[in-house]
Amino acid sequence: MTREPAAARSTSPAEAETSVPHVASPAKLAALLEDIGYLADDGVATAAFLSLRMGKPLFCEGEPGTGKTSLAVALSESLGLPLVRLQCHEGIDAAQALYEWDFPRQLLHLRALEAAEGGRLNVDDAEQSLYTERFLLARPLLTALRSSPCVLLVDEIDRADDEFEAFLLQLLDENTVTIPEFGEVR
Repeated sequence: MTREPAAARSTSPAEAETSVPHVASPAKLAALLEDIGYLADDGVATAAFLSLRMGKPLFCEGEPGTGKTSLAVALSESLGLPLVRLQCHEGIDAAQALYEWDFPRQLLHLRALEAAEGGRLNVDDAEQSLYTERFLLARPLLTALRSSPCVLLVDEIDRADDEFEAFLLQLLDENTVTIPEFGEVR
């Protein structure tokens, strides 16, 4: 049996009421999904509706080809939310799924600072200027946190190790992550 979260949103319950398009009932959500070609039975429509209403992730489990990925795509399309996809693989870690630093640009920035300062670089100021939004490259999880509300499709989670699964569950529960050099992102 393959475990893979089909859709997870990155909002708190309070935000969910205001930032996600309001859907009045599971039947209305099923109708929205049907309008774009996804036929959701009562169970799927109810689970997706409750996920939206409570602002909590929706985890789908099933055999390949049962429509887990299609559900995330359909929810994204029918609700007008961006779709962010994280493809898991063996050995994936938090940094690969969250962010990376743009080292070539950071190096050019350091050289430009050094040239502008005539070779007298204040090390603390220079180091502080390297870890800013300007040099942060968002991977899928950070993108999902920043573009909330969205539909986050985490594909093939069963290929990741237990440590990454635990990290992912914590991130989805708290809707926040701390990047050591940068700070907290909600």
